[in-house]
This record gives sequence, C-alpha cells and structure tokens, in this order.
Amino acid sequence: MLAVARDNAAFPEFMADVKSLEVTETSPDGLRIVSDWVGVVQKFGITVRWTEEDVWDLDAGTCTFRQTKGDYDKFDGVWTFTGTGDAETRFDSFLDYELEIPLVGALVKTLVHKIVQTNLDSTLSAIKARSESSD
Repeated sequence: MLAVARDNAAFPEFMADVKSLEVTETSPDGLRIVSDWVGVVQKFGITVRWTEEDVWDLDAGTCTFRQTKGDYDKFDGVWTFTGTGDAETRFDSFLDYELEIPLVGALVKTLVHKIVQTNLDSTLSAIKARSESSD
C-alpha cells in the first residue's frame, strides 16, 4: 500500500477526482516530492488547483503534506501507514484545510466539508483497491 501511495504521479489513472498531477520536483533520496495537482469536484464541475509538498518518513510510515500555493486557504495533513500483521496495513489520513468562499453561509460550508470528506474517503479507498489489485 505504501508503494502505491508514494507513486502519486499515477493517481490520475485510478482516482476519478484527480484530473491531473505533475511531479515538478523530487529530492535525490525520493523522500520529498513537489507536485502540481488539478482536482475536480464532479458534483459541481468545479476545478481546484494546488501545489503540494510531500515529505515521506519511511521508518515512521508517514507522509506529511502541505499546499505551498493554490486554491485552498490552508491544506495540510499526514498519512500514516501502520503494519497490523499478516501482511496487512492500516492507512489513516488526517487533513486540515480551510477554503474560504466569500459571501456563503454555513450551509454551503457544510456542503464543502462533506465534499472534502467524501474525496478523502475516495482517496483512501482508491489506494487500497490499487494496492490489492497489484498484490
């Protein structure tokens, strides 16, 4: 699962919400990756763009990520991969984001939160499915 998650350039192949992703920088050890993302909120036909920096700690089984520029006011988090035995891996994701939309009420912000949560769940499911199919 970790190998699939580290290959973010392949995400558009199996994640419907990722329209495109271009890796623009990789550290010599491969543990720091900068990439330009274009996501789509299919329900509304909205495109979201951001540049993300991912920093991997393979010993800890984590990827810490943050937006360096883009449409979000704040976008950062961490993925954690924990071996649970019998060649299984638990994949947890924490995301802290802010997306301020001027002149919108609480109802729209609640809808945006639901869309972000659905996208996060879809990402976890897609990586899990891709990992299981490549075993």
